[in-house]
Amino acid sequence: TTRRSFLISTSTLGLVSAFGGAAFSQGRFEVVHTPAEWRQILSEDAYFVMREEQTEPPGYSPLDQEKRAGVFSCAGCDLPVFGSDKKFDSGTGWPSFWGPIDEKALGTKTQGSGRFLQTEVHCRRCGGHLGHIFPDGPEPTGLRYCINSASLRFIHRKDMEAAGYGAYLDQVEDVK
Repeated sequence: TTRRSFLISTSTLGLVSAFGGAAFSQGRFEVVHTPAEWRQILSEDAYFVMREEQTEPPGYSPLDQEKRAGVFSCAGCDLPVFGSDKKFDSGTGWPSFWGPIDEKALGTKTQGSGRFLQTEVHCRRCGGHLGHIFPDGPEPTGLRYCINSASLRFIHRKDMEAAGYGAYLDQVEDVK
């Protein structure tokens, strides 16, 4: 899929955030870059999602169907944000999790108003927009972290130790 079809699809489906803007430009984060530097670091799609707070179309990435054991890290700074042990198939077309790998990995902010009120989730280390949280997930939390694939990197269990994610090996398993 090309960037143009990605943008057209997103606009057509009405999934582009009505709230837009540079991601958390007022926030203080451990990892900080200029917009030009972020454009060098991130793919075009990841920049669109993470720094412009947009939403990719459903079914856009194979990470939605990823079932292997591993960790999902932030595409902006490689912070582990989700483990495969908390991933589930929500049927929405986006990777969904019932909780983060660590409560301290994520930050949230409420945006919009009235029936358009949403809870946005972002990486606590770089401020990159990851997706949104909805109260319709499975137990034990009842939450659904609906995450844009462009904001994630998947590291398979067999590669976790070498990639520096060995501390999280107990939090990954094949998705059921």
